[in-house]
Amino acid sequence: AVSTGLLCLSLCLSLYNTSAQKQLVLLKKEKILLRLEYGDDIAFRIKGSHDVVRSYVNNIYDTAVVVHKTVVPFHKIERLYFANGTFLNVIGTLLVVGGVGYFAIDQLNEIVVQGEGASLDRNVTTASIAMVATGLPLMLIKKKSQRMKRGYRLLAVDGDSPFYRHEFKKGIGEK
Repeated sequence: AVSTGLLCLSLCLSLYNTSAQKQLVLLKKEKILLRLEYGDDIAFRIKGSHDVVRSYVNNIYDTAVVVHKTVVPFHKIERLYFANGTFLNVIGTLLVVGGVGYFAIDQLNEIVVQGEGASLDRNVTTASIAMVATGLPLMLIKKKSQRMKRGYRLLAVDGDSPFYRHEFKKGIGEK
């Protein structure tokens, strides 16, 4: 009975390991910027062309990706198009939230705590407007593509790779 259980367990584990699908990752040195699986949308430009190809990932090989019915070698891809948020986007969001929150807390303090009418404090208003005006562009400006230059590379990874994410599920804003 014990040996049958061990046999079942080893069979299940071997099936799990072989069923892991490949993932296509865009690396900048050791940092993953983009992760794609079968069926994901992909947009790229081939070297020497000005047209952007928009399709879906049909298959992933070690050195190429199949989009719809076309095999595209990694070295032929000049640019990948995807929303690429940065640390500055986070800083911008914090500045906008902080500026609006600072103004709202000041108004709440004036009306509820002090029992006076709503009034604009010049210093609070100036600081709030400065924070929002600085944070809004930082929050909204995002890089829409990445040129495949030195330090960037596409890599097909399977379940044995440290770059592979098991049970990969897309979150908000993640590709």
